Amino acid sequence: MRPPTGLLRRLYHLPPEQREAAASWVTYGARTPRSVRRASSVVLVRDSGRGVETYLGYRPGQSPLGAVAFPGGSFVPGDEDEVEWFGPTPGEWAARLGILDHRVARSHVVCAIRELFEETGVLLAGTDGLAAVENTATAEWMEVREAVAGQDKPFSQVLSKRGLGLRTDLLRPLSHWISPDFAHRRFDTWYFAAAVPLHQEPTLLRGKGVWGQWKTAAEVVASRATAELGDEVGQPDTAGLPLSEITTPAVEVTLEKIATTRGTVAYLSHRRDLMSYHPGLVEIGGDFYLDVTASTASEGGGRARGR
Repeated sequence: MRPPTGLLRRLYHLPPEQREAAASWVTYGARTPRSVRRASSVVLVRDSGRGVETYLGYRPGQSPLGAVAFPGGSFVPGDEDEVEWFGPTPGEWAARLGILDHRVARSHVVCAIRELFEETGVLLAGTDGLAAVENTATAEWMEVREAVAGQDKPFSQVLSKRGLGLRTDLLRPLSHWISPDFAHRRFDTWYFAAAVPLHQEPTLLRGKGVWGQWKTAAEVVASRATAELGDEVGQPDTAGLPLSEITTPAVEVTLEKIATTRGTVAYLSHRRDLMSYHPGLVEIGGDFYLDVTASTASEGGGRARGR
């Protein structure tokens, strides 16, 4: 049994499509890593009778966030636009994330809320610091999502036209991950957590969404050595593969944390140390792994404590 607190070093299998890049990195020696793109991802959580659930979706095109991952993506120029803002200020977010440039911290928050809206329709915004938008699963909102996702309409314009401001107080920072040095596409990603506002529900983006489901974190973790989730997603780069080969260590570590929590409120209110991760490449017996050291402490109170 592993200790309730402390650090644990883990090795994660590489997805098949990354092995060629890893072999090249080892064969020809370390080189200057490719530049990173700033990105944000949002971990939606909710309670269920089987444990805390989180929303996972399929991401095509060998995404640095994983083939199966939380909603998210990289910055777009509009993430720097001025928007109405309810909740912690950009300066307060910068201090919390340990980012010196307030504009970068602000963009990570805007990017997180925009990407969540594009991919799921969940909109963390309201007319004031107490209200939140309702009923975003309509045909009209779908058209807006498509326009924002296609960069045909700025997210800031969508908000201002409806008199909305970002509810940044509904986000909780989780962790910071930088893609491995050998990767051809690299992200500098901040992960946030949120609950779905009342009278909203995630839906796939029309024409782009392939698969998205609420999954009980503990069940996904328990079956991660099998191809159960990959087969459910049913795509060529997921079918027949275990969890570590269809996602990233960032997703797997986050799922482990959610699996140990007492509930959504406990998870979101947990005062966690924000850790930064930069997985290293390890070759063992001709196979490649990602080397990650993470805390073993539960977030939001381990369920075992109440027994």
